[in-house]
Amino acid sequence: MVERMTELPTDVLQGRRLLVVEDDYWLADDLARSLEELGAEVVGPVGSIHDALAQIAGDGALDGAVLDINLNGHQVYAVADALAARRVPFVFTTGYDRVAVPETYAAIPLCTKPTDALALAKCLAAELTR
Repeated sequence: MVERMTELPTDVLQGRRLLVVEDDYWLADDLARSLEELGAEVVGPVGSIHDALAQIAGDGALDGAVLDINLNGHQVYAVADALAARRVPFVFTTGYDRVAVPETYAAIPLCTKPTDALALAKCLAAELTR
C-alpha cells in the first residue's frame, strides 16, 4: 500500500500532468490520490500498455509519468520508449530487482514496491527538474 505523504520539500509537482500506469487497482488509486494531494493532475491511472500509449498520443501534454514495469504479464518498455521520444520524464515502479531491468533503461529511476509515495514523489520531482 502507498503510504500517505507528510511533506515534500518542493512544490514541483503542483499543476503537473502526470500519467500513472499501474495494473493493480488499489495501488493505482492510492498513488493517484497521493500525487493529487501534492497538486498534480493525474492522467489515468491506466492499467494496460494500449491505454497508456493512447494517453501519450492524445491531445494533452504530459509533464511526467510513473510506470509499473509489469502490466498483467506484459513489459511496459514500449510506453517508456514513447515517453522518451517525447522527452517526458518518468520513473519505474516494480517488485523486481534492478537486475531485471534491461540495460537500455539503467538510467531510469526505479522505485521498488511496496511503493513509499513520498519517496516516489521525490524521485519523480527530481526527474522533472533535471
